[in-house]
Order: sequence, then structure tokens, then C-alpha cells
Amino acid sequence: MKVHEYQAKELFKKYNIPIPDGGVAFNPDEAVKIAEGLGRLPVVVKAQIHAGGRGKGGGVKLAGSIDEVTSVAGDIIGMNLITHQTGPEGKIVNKVLVEQGLNIAKELYLSIIPDRETAKIVVMASEAGGMDIEEVAAETPEKIIKVYIDPLAGIQPYHCRQAAFGLNLAPAVMKQFVSMLGSLYRLFVDYDCSLVEINPLVITAEDTVIALDAKIDFDDNALYRNKDILEYRDIDEEDPLEVEASKFNLNYIKLDGNIGNMVNGAGLAMATMDIIKLAGAEPANFLDVGGGASEEMVENGFRIMLGDENVKGVLINIFGGILRCDIFAEGVVKAAQKTGLNVPVVIRMEGTNVEEGRRILAESGLNLNTAADLKDAAQKVVQLVTNP
Repeated sequence: MKVHEYQAKELFKKYNIPIPDGGVAFNPDEAVKIAEGLGRLPVVVKAQIHAGGRGKGGGVKLAGSIDEVTSVAGDIIGMNLITHQTGPEGKIVNKVLVEQGLNIAKELYLSIIPDRETAKIVVMASEAGGMDIEEVAAETPEKIIKVYIDPLAGIQPYHCRQAAFGLNLAPAVMKQFVSMLGSLYRLFVDYDCSLVEINPLVITAEDTVIALDAKIDFDDNALYRNKDILEYRDIDEEDPLEVEASKFNLNYIKLDGNIGNMVNGAGLAMATMDIIKLAGAEPANFLDVGGGASEEMVENGFRIMLGDENVKGVLINIFGGILRCDIFAEGVVKAAQKTGLNVPVVIRMEGTNVEEGRRILAESGLNLNTAADLKDAAQKVVQLVTNP
């Protein structure tokens, strides 16, 4: 689960990680009140959306006067902000973060992520912080230092010093950085984060270390342990179909293609998406109904998938184990009857009660095509879509 910058900074403040003074505003008048409350100008007005690259897209601006605060906030709130992470469709900005301006001497990059390859937690840092960190990672990866931490032992002082020395920090700021990194790691572990990132982490002319930006992603599978974080969820930032799918515990991600697919198992779903591409089309979604899906879950998954107007055909790939083929087939038939099926559907089923499942599909009276194997299924659905 993603959260906004201002929400991430609320957690930073809880862990005594230094952040600029500021507040969130939903209209220009609120932005002015916050700026006046900060007591000095300039201030920075920052669009709050679940995407990076806001500065390059025009979503982060400096305001040197109260009139400029009104103007800038008015320009940003309501704008359709397009960045390299939003895609060409962009995202509508509904709120801004207004913060005090800082006298920045240096910009750094700092993040913490899990590394599945080593089963460790990695602190990544670089002196080349700021808007172009992606280019640094791609073109000069040697400029990014990595510190590996055993999660069972936890972060140690030498880990923090290793990162500090790698960033060539002056003695005046090293102690602050070491303390802040320890707090950041505790936040990462306490809230089951999949990412904590500060870009940029700045050193001011007054030799203070401050998190100018903040990004946190949380592991959805651990949210039951951190129910307070659920209050941060902003469904306006999520695709409506994905929000609907989450109500039924369906693993659904909308994509840009035209072939909807429903599968039981994440690995099988990835393979199915690959086969669709190999057959000459593009998947419209990732939809894993899970090994223990009920008839109701299958029905809701089918309905949500067909709610995407870009879907011109559907490929269903099911291996019946815990989810029996006959139960799945009944769910598909009910969903097709309720939705008024108007696109071709190709089904490949194997496993428990597969013959009964095929009988249910054949006797449904619906336009449901079966396939011998996955390759045959992909080729059939692509042919039906391209040559209706």
C-alpha cells in the first residue's frame, strides 16, 4: 500500500526523523494559512499524489510571497499531473503539502528495501541525490552504496557508520545521520514496509540533516498487524477496478492490454500473461483468484475483469486443485449470465473434476470456448479478438 508524502512524514515525525515544518492543504486558502503559520518565506508547495517525478512534471513549486502561495496552490490543486510514474494519463491533484523553504547545501539519496536474493535488508545511499537518481542508478551504479543488514540481528552502529562514510559526511552531521538512519530502520521494521525512501535527504547550510521528501510503501500482507496504517489509504489514487477487487480479496492489477485473464496462482498468472504476449496480444490485467477461491470470488473476479472497457477477449487458465474445476465453471457461468457476456472467452482447465467442469461450460448455452492447452488457448483468444 502506498501513502502520500505528508502521511509518510507523519510517521517520520513519530520516529524523530527531522522533517521541514509544514502542513497539507486542500485549497489555496488553506495553503495561505499554513504559509502564514510558518512565519517566513519562501515556502514550497508540493502536489500530493502516489507517484514520483512530481518536480519535473510541474507539481513542486517555490513561492516567495503570500500572493505566490495563492497562485501556485491554485495552479497545482486540480491539475492533471503527468510524470514518468503516472503514465500519459496522469493523476488529478487534490491536495498539496506546504513546507518551509530550506537553505540547502547538499542533496543525498537514502532508502531501505528488502533484498530477497540475500534475505537481508538493504540500506542504499548516494551522494548523487535528487531528481535524477534513476539516471545515476542506470549510468553510474558505482555511486550508489549498499549496506546489507541481517534482519535477525538488526541494524548496528557500524552499519550506520558504513553508510555515513560512504556518503563522505562531515563530522558535524555524521552523528545526526547515524541517529536518523537507526530510527528509519526501526520504522521500516515496525510497520512491515517494502520501501522507505528519502530523496532528497538534505544537509542544510546550518549543518542539519533533514528529510526533504518521504516515500513509504507497506506490505499489503502485513496490514492486519498495522491497522492504523489503513486510515492512510487514499482510494482516489487507486484504479476503481482495483479498489473493487480488494473488497473481495482478489489479486487484481489493471494493465493496458486488451486480453483479460483470470488464473488461480500468481506464477501461473505470470506465465499466462507471457503466453498472451507471445501470441501477439497484450494482457489487460493480472487477476489471481487464488487456490482456495469460492464460486462467489470467481463470479466477482469475472465481473470486475469485464468492467474494463479495454477488454476485447478473455482467457481463463485454471488448474483445479483446492479450487475444483466444477466450482470454477459454475462461477464463470453465473458471472457470464449476470454480466451479459459480449466478448469471446476461451477457457483452459485441468485438474480436479475437470470433466464435470467442461460439462457445465458446454451445457451453459453461452459462447464459452475451450482449449486443449495454454498455447492453444492463447492463440484462440487472440484470433477471436483480431478476427471477430
